Amino acid sequence: MTSPSKNKADFWFDPLCPFAWVTSRWIGEVEAVRDIETEWHVMSLAVLNEGRDLEPGYRESMDNAWGMVRVIIAAREEHGPQVIKPLYDAMGTLIHNQGEKDRAVVITKALAECGLPASLADAAATDAYDQQLRASHEEGISLVGQDVGTPVVAFNGTAFFGPVLTRIPRGEEAGRIWDATTVIAAYPHFFELKRSRTESPEFD
Repeated sequence: MTSPSKNKADFWFDPLCPFAWVTSRWIGEVEAVRDIETEWHVMSLAVLNEGRDLEPGYRESMDNAWGMVRVIIAAREEHGPQVIKPLYDAMGTLIHNQGEKDRAVVITKALAECGLPASLADAAATDAYDQQLRASHEEGISLVGQDVGTPVVAFNGTAFFGPVLTRIPRGEEAGRIWDATTVIAAYPHFFELKRSRTESPEFD
């Protein structure tokens, strides 16, 4: 009897996004209760919002959103794809769980936590790896269209924006949500399921 193939998730994130952070923690819960393999990819809110007419405060945030994703891509190029998830975990914990606002501090602390060279922080202020960054972003966004944000998750090859979660499902509940999502993704003519969000994400 042939054993079932392992489920595959491809996850595109920007470490700034709180919704991507919640969804990524859900994937971690799923990995504990389901046989899945996850591959992590960078997308960029800065790239996504290029040329868009944004409220001034958000425009400033997006103009300053290049640094962390540039550093993750530089680390990937110089040290291999296995560093993507640890860097994301370290940056996301600092930003979302610990409330660190200084993005330069986030970069410095995350690199140190992951045992990566401090010199990688220099990538935040250069466009040396922007071609690779844009390629990673485009790989994900091309699967779902330009009118979405982060996260983008592909379930066994079928990608959606989301799921957008405001709490982290735990244990078997996380597994059941995964099961339901993969069933939906397997139907080739399913495109959208949405309701207005009435609460902000929490990370406990």
